[in-house]
Amino acid sequence: MRLLTMAIRNLGRNRRRTMLAATSVAISIMLVVVMHGMIGGSMGSIVKNYTKNDVGHVNIVTEEYRDRERFSPVDAAIPDSGAVIKTLEGAPGLEGASFAERVRFGVLLSSGANTKAALGIAGDPEKEKKLLMLDRSVREGGRYLADPGETILGESLARDLGLKVGDELKVLTERADYGLGFKKFRIVGIFRTRVNALDNAVFQIGLADARELLALGPGAQQILVMLDDYRDSDKAAAVMEKVLSERGMTGLSVRSWTAMGDFPRFILMAESIYFWMYLIVAFLGAFIITNIMMMVVLERRKEIGILKSMGMPNHEVLALFLAEGTIMGILGSAAGATLGLIFNLIMHTVGLDISAGMAGFEWPMDNVIYFTVSVSATIGLFALGAAVSAVVALLPSNSAARMNPIDAIRSA
Repeated sequence: MRLLTMAIRNLGRNRRRTMLAATSVAISIMLVVVMHGMIGGSMGSIVKNYTKNDVGHVNIVTEEYRDRERFSPVDAAIPDSGAVIKTLEGAPGLEGASFAERVRFGVLLSSGANTKAALGIAGDPEKEKKLLMLDRSVREGGRYLADPGETILGESLARDLGLKVGDELKVLTERADYGLGFKKFRIVGIFRTRVNALDNAVFQIGLADARELLALGPGAQQILVMLDDYRDSDKAAAVMEKVLSERGMTGLSVRSWTAMGDFPRFILMAESIYFWMYLIVAFLGAFIITNIMMMVVLERRKEIGILKSMGMPNHEVLALFLAEGTIMGILGSAAGATLGLIFNLIMHTVGLDISAGMAGFEWPMDNVIYFTVSVSATIGLFALGAAVSAVVALLPSNSAARMNPIDAIRSA
């Protein structure tokens, strides 16, 4: 306590210098906290835009479907996907999760003498507005799905078939009972994403129409689960498996997006790289403490010599100067972490719209990045700033501790 009181008193002897060091640390920690929020939001946006089009944060299918997933088999659909969703909705640990049924199937489209193979995607139109988001790409003169018997299709696909808005589209496909499914749809919209995989081969219909066309009954091939935080997907998948098992719903495969494909590895690698970036920025901000403490040690050589002559051991001298450097770091880190947290809270509510920067990229996606807000991460980054400040203060503090008292008094 005596050393701490002395350290605080010494910092007040040159307040301008103390404020300079604390401000430098504050700026660096504020930048780190803001970077953490922005990068967390960016990662969340990337994962969301990847998973909403494909598997969701958590993907539920039958085990048979999982074995033949590449073929999108309609005969391996979940028999009653709605019952599965009702079982999971509101379960402890799944608060805030949203569920969407989806069907993907190969078809043969025809119009007059023109025919073409295509991929059909079906789901609840209202939910698909937040997932596939093809409603954003519908060309002028058309609209998105609203009623049964309607469809939208890609611009290149429509051109190849010689179709336009208002025309009739004939669909032929294999049903879940291995019979032939045939149905006519009215084209209400043509979308243009400038993504060949969509514009050349995809058409979308409502889930009820897909069930009728494919003889699926109340079922669907997949249930996509979207969470508030993609980092909770593994835990959420475990909860879902447990709930379904307890309710006797067997034969289902529940997987987190982290267990599907190579994409998750790149996300984890990026997160590890960003940690080192945070550390480097924190060191750069705290490095000024080393310079200031070196100046302090040189200016206070006589004082150090007198203290050591009066019997203050080397480890106490070391602790005294280390405490001064650490206190400057703590003050700066606290201010920076607080300012960074406030900024992240604002950006978490307002969001950062990057639509202008994505003007040449028309893939349907959410272009607003909402910064993540984590009190625990902010506390951790505050601790990082304090620890880095202590580390950079160690060299000048050690120099003071090793100083010869007689030489220090004479050289003053």
